[in-house]
Parts: sequence; structure tokens; C-alpha cells
Amino acid sequence: MKLEAGTKEWARVERKAPFGYFVSIENTDVLLHESDVVEAPEIGDDITVYLYHDHQDRLAATQMEPHVLLGDFGWLEVVDIHPRMGAFLDNGIRKDVLLPADQLPELKSKWPKSGDRVYIQLEHDKQGRLLAVLGREEDFEEIAEPATPDLFNQDISGYVYKIIKIGAFIMTEGQHLAFLHRDETKEELRVGQLLEARVSKVRDDGRLNLSTKPRKEVSYSQDAEMIYAYVKQRGGRMPYTDKTAPDVILDKFGISKAAFKRALGKLMKERRVNQEDGWTYIAPGDTEQ
Repeated sequence: MKLEAGTKEWARVERKAPFGYFVSIENTDVLLHESDVVEAPEIGDDITVYLYHDHQDRLAATQMEPHVLLGDFGWLEVVDIHPRMGAFLDNGIRKDVLLPADQLPELKSKWPKSGDRVYIQLEHDKQGRLLAVLGREEDFEEIAEPATPDLFNQDISGYVYKIIKIGAFIMTEGQHLAFLHRDETKEELRVGQLLEARVSKVRDDGRLNLSTKPRKEVSYSQDAEMIYAYVKQRGGRMPYTDKTAPDVILDKFGISKAAFKRALGKLMKERRVNQEDGWTYIAPGDTEQ
């Protein structure tokens, strides 16, 4: 039987060496380096080891417990990025596993950063060395749980696993599949990023639509404070009201006419501003002047 990296095997400890132990697996001697020893064995012991290729491409053994075995899927943390090679992932042993550049988006700004997490499967390259392959849509579907209606408008978190032109796909920490449209966020997203968002819709198929925009009541308040600050800055009055043209509102405040009217209505209801003859004024007696 040919020994393969990425597998767990029974090994017999044959002899001690200055730098560790030699163990026998299927009549093949493999080095268990002293830095890979978790519990010192005795000569003749049968132990379980995990096989990998060391930095000199030699098959080596470790007693450390890997997070993911050959052929299995799992979430691994990104520990380093190489601009030409790809992302290096922590698999729980001394040697990190490579997620090749051709598995990542063309734009490097969408590549993961250290500390991000990606869902991968361990495979062999043509030389039999371990590498990571990103999970495909069908792989996520296999582990996904359908979302329930009570998640609507709730805050959730999850990891971005795929980015397309119109948005990003996310696997939530509750194992739900979700989509974030590019119009629902101001962030430039990257693969592996931990994202916090609000559930804007629970779809009939059990998937979620997400948004990172503030809830309407929060948005109204933020817009209202921005407008109020603008009026104060102009000495307590401005030549814009709920009758002002939408393109002027968008140019001056960066929000829609509808949002401007809602925010202005909030300020008038609170008696902080009033309108007269095409102008908006800070209301007399307003304590925030």
C-alpha cells in the first residue's frame, strides 16, 4: 500500500533518533520529528500518526491532531497570504496547507486576510502533496440548514464563501445559506470574511437575504441628525425643504428625496425645525442651538 499525505495511520515505533523517532507503517520507515511528538512513545509502541509532507517534501508523521483529513471538508483559518501562491491555512499541525491562487478571486482585494476562515476540502496535487480546494455551492448545500421565519430582521453573522458581480454568498454561523446584494452594503467584501448583517428576507426555499444597511428607524435618526447639523452650520437656516427637487437633495445630502422628507418630518415632529417660504429654520427655542 502506498502511503499518502493527509491520512491517519497506525505506526509502530521502531527506534529513537537524535531528532525524533522512526516509525514503521506498512514496512515503510517514516520520521516522527521531535517537534511533532505530543506524548513521548516507547520503542515498540503502536501509535496513531497523521502523515504530511515536511518542508523538504519528505513524507513525515506527526502526533498532532489535524482539523481536516484528506478528502474531508472543514473550516480552516487563514494564517498567511502569498501574492503569487495563494493563502496558507492552519490545519492544526506544524505545516500549513496551501489554498492555491487559482482557487481565489482574480482581484486580490477580494482575497482573504489572516484570521479569516474558509470552507475547504483537502486533496492531492499531481505530486501527491496536500492542497486545499474551496467548497462548491453543492458542498454548502449539503451542510446547510433551512432558515425559519423567526430569523426575519434578526442580526446574524457568517463567512463569505463566494463573491460574484452582484453580491456575495454567505454561510451563517447557524448553518444557513444567505446572499448579500451589492446594493445592501457599502463594504468591499472578501472571501473568508466574517460578516455581521441583518436578515432582510427569509425566502421560501429556506435561504436568507441579508443587508448591512441600518434599520429604517436608525437610518431616519442618522439622516435627521445630519440635516440638523447642516442647518446649524449655515447659521440656523437652509434653502431646502420637502419641496426641493430630488436631484438637488441627492447632490447636497447624498440621500434620496424620500429619505430627506422622512428625516425632515422627524425633525419637524420633534419641533426642532420648521419651514417657511421655501426655507428650513431651526425652530425658536430649540435647546440644541
